[in-house]
Amino acid sequence: MRKKLLYTLLLAFLLPTVASAQFEKLKDSVIQIYGVVMTADSLMGIPYVTVQVKGRNQGTYTNDQGVFSIVVLKGDMLEFSSIGFKPKLIEIPRSLDGNQHSLIQLMVKDTVYLPATIIRPRPTREQFERDFVNVPVDDDEYEIARKNTEAGKRRILARSLPTDGRETGNMMLRNNASKYYYYGQAPPQNIFNPFAWNEFIKAWKRGDFKNKSDQ
Repeated sequence: MRKKLLYTLLLAFLLPTVASAQFEKLKDSVIQIYGVVMTADSLMGIPYVTVQVKGRNQGTYTNDQGVFSIVVLKGDMLEFSSIGFKPKLIEIPRSLDGNQHSLIQLMVKDTVYLPATIIRPRPTREQFERDFVNVPVDDDEYEIARKNTEAGKRRILARSLPTDGRETGNMMLRNNASKYYYYGQAPPQNIFNPFAWNEFIKAWKRGDFKNKSDQ
């Protein structure tokens, strides 16, 4: 019981000392930055520059004269960014004395080269009418569908595209039905059928029997 009381009294004396040391250390690492952001060529204040602590969601903006103030820790990285200027990244030295520091940050203009713009005179009425009539117009969905359903296009697709499972199955069923219909007797020969010759001549004229390699 006496030991426990002794430990309690010892902690009561040490805790304020440790807390005070940690507070002094934290107090020494916090620093108030007062600064102004200016152009490097004319030393003019840059308004509305973003001043952000890298790695933390902390930052501020410069006012109309380019002046800013921010509380950071020694060793933090400050990033300055503004449209039309190259971004700048600086480190707050850990060796700074005191809790206040002034800063003058210069920023260089970022030159952006735009592509050349050629100004041409307005065309005459004759030139406009000629170009308007001859300008190519892409086919709409209706025209594309009409071209895809033309008879010639459908014949080409029928010869080039392979049959799917449904078409193959229907063809097999028709062949089996024809074979079973003439089961036990000789099937008729279409060589003497004038209608078959008529279909053969039409297919020949259409070019259904041409080799694909010759097309």
